[in-house]
Amino acid sequence: MTTETVVFDLGGVVFNWQPTVLLRQVLPGRARDEAEAAHWVREIFQTFDPDGDWAQFDLGNVEPEGLAQRIARRTGLAVEEVMAVIDGLAPHMRVKDDTVALIHELKAAGHRLVYLSNMPHGLARWIEDDHPFADWFEDGIFSARVALMKPDPAIFHTVTEQLAVSDPSPVFIDDAQRNIDAARALGWRPVRFETANQVRAELMALNLLG
Repeated sequence: MTTETVVFDLGGVVFNWQPTVLLRQVLPGRARDEAEAAHWVREIFQTFDPDGDWAQFDLGNVEPEGLAQRIARRTGLAVEEVMAVIDGLAPHMRVKDDTVALIHELKAAGHRLVYLSNMPHGLARWIEDDHPFADWFEDGIFSARVALMKPDPAIFHTVTEQLAVSDPSPVFIDDAQRNIDAARALGWRPVRFETANQVRAELMALNLLG
């Protein structure tokens, strides 16, 4: 078994990310059922359109208060409602223990683990400060700190350069198909995350785990 670099996404892979659940919790008057929650997910996050408001947050170009004002103007929500969504992010993003177990398995097998995450400044600091990141990853990149975000090919090149990834085709674990497609186009070996067990099976097929 050769030593490989494995690049992990964070939200939806290492941390819980279920935006419809989040909105039903923090905006119960707006998101009274799954359909309404899905509507407001589209309105607030704009499917993470690279030109959208939330993407500017992930790129580090806007602070929470400015983001709330922009989304409120565009959607008709109150600023306080949008701030409730922003403030609800950290409590919502609980650690996925089964993914952490997989991380430790990969580390024990000798692989190099790094992360690549679309994440605004405040959440990036919270993740680093409140979690044993040094036990999980050697290094990584948050979008807000490099003013680039997935699926832009430039952020994948930034990973290769800044994190000194010498593997010609690093393994990349992400839950978003657009990011999987972008990584594959660059010659990476993407694994779309659905569950930790499913990813473990795919990594075994790639001979990263015995």
